[in-house]
Amino acid sequence: MTERPTILAVDDDRGVLLAVEEDLRARYGADYRIATAGSGDEALQLLRQLRVRAAPVSLLLVDQRMPGMSGVELVAHARELYPDAKRALLTAYADSDAAIAAINDADIHHYLLKPWHPPEERLYPVLDDLLETWRPPRPTAELRLVGHRWSQPSTAVREFLGRNLVPYRWLEIASDDEADQLLELVGRDASHLPVVVLGDGTSLAQPEPIELAERIGLHVHAERDAYDLVVVGAGPAGLAAGVYGATEGLSTLVAERTAAGGQAGTSSRIENYLGFPSGLSGADLTMRARQQAARFGAEILTPAEVTRISRADPYHLVTFADGSEVTAAATVIATGVDYRTLDVPGVAALTGVGIHYSAGRAEAIDATGGSVYVVGGGNSAGQGAMFLSGFAEQVTMLVRDDTLATTMSRYLIDQLEATDNIAIRYRTSVTDAKGVDHLEALTLDDAGAGTTEQVPADALFVFIGMAPRTDWLDGLVQRDGGGFVRTGTDLGPDYRGWSLERPPMPLETNVPGILAAGDVRHGSVKRVASAVGEGSMAVRFVHERLSEP
Repeated sequence: MTERPTILAVDDDRGVLLAVEEDLRARYGADYRIATAGSGDEALQLLRQLRVRAAPVSLLLVDQRMPGMSGVELVAHARELYPDAKRALLTAYADSDAAIAAINDADIHHYLLKPWHPPEERLYPVLDDLLETWRPPRPTAELRLVGHRWSQPSTAVREFLGRNLVPYRWLEIASDDEADQLLELVGRDASHLPVVVLGDGTSLAQPEPIELAERIGLHVHAERDAYDLVVVGAGPAGLAAGVYGATEGLSTLVAERTAAGGQAGTSSRIENYLGFPSGLSGADLTMRARQQAARFGAEILTPAEVTRISRADPYHLVTFADGSEVTAAATVIATGVDYRTLDVPGVAALTGVGIHYSAGRAEAIDATGGSVYVVGGGNSAGQGAMFLSGFAEQVTMLVRDDTLATTMSRYLIDQLEATDNIAIRYRTSVTDAKGVDHLEALTLDDAGAGTTEQVPADALFVFIGMAPRTDWLDGLVQRDGGGFVRTGTDLGPDYRGWSLERPPMPLETNVPGILAAGDVRHGSVKRVASAVGEGSMAVRFVHERLSEP
């Protein structure tokens, strides 16, 4: 029988500790083991014992003011034993500034003020949220991936699994003895790499995304022929539209060609999203939004690429890459944007084998102890550099301009400048990438110094602006010169193909009932919060459209 996860409460005040324990048992005692400790040393001793027997720990609820070891100091030690456990501080009102500082400096997930009564209002909602987003360790044998670190197909499968939040165990063929043994057991050899071994013992060799998705239980085919609302894209805007559409009674389908979360889903840390003072990762935001959408009945297809939308007034015919079709009474285009590729010699051949356009956990682990470079001057580049600094020995940012102030949030600049193993080189660009089977060196052009040099590099992460993927909309909706979809008043006086007496609503394209939301829309603010807002607003306009004769 699997051991229940532990919730550990720590406070040197015996009366407070008993009260916390009572409240925790009342709410969580059926599903979690409730443990207590009266000091930091006692708590660490208990955590070490739990670690020895591989027992899961889900939450640490720690008092800040304790003699001998403060709550923040305890959490710092505990992170080495249980890095995935959620961490919350109990503080007095006078210590709230220290708690906020702990969020920034010690990776505390939340802080709670004393007294916390009534717990139904001041304690349980916070802990419910932390526990809901804590992902317990999965059995490592559930999904295993055998491949080569310097292989583009292997990297593609790792990225697909990671972005879709599917846990797996990575076995490197060149260094892991178990990899050869596992291949022999499933009747494969190194010529079949990458090989995915499923929990039932079957295997897939060099799987395509759709084949892999079906075998691991992702939803890839629509359940119905017609929907009130079809949302194309499952980034923050698309997921918001899916959640609000489903909660308001619309039959809702959300289709995503790669992985839910969009570009935001690859972000290592989103720190300025309202309501999350300690920030959250793109994966965390994606998981929350997916759970919400599914809870209210929205269907989410991944991967499912929409290749065409046709008018069948007053409906739309949505066609997928596999040839299947569904009918929509209203459609929201929320396909977001893709990172622009770096067009210099050597980059294309080394993409996926040292050169990446996102900084996920798998790529970061591969860069452990190495020297990595980050190209770009926006928030995505800064967040990527901060995340990578926890793995690489040295992170060097290459910025084309002579300042970050005009392209990056101030809080992020301050973090970069305060991190010892991050260096920023201004007016510097990559002109060449070299390597045999993986990236080994970069040629850098320093415009400020007027010099060119070749530097060894273990990895290059590229964040150099974004472009919408909207070619599939040719001939249907109006777009600007950059490919972004025009809506509302941005359409101008000429609504090509418009068939109604009223003008287009905000977020509505030149085709009645087809709306655009988020980064794909002309004039949008490229922020997660604004994308979520537009996705929810779009559903309001969908209702207006559906109420028309």
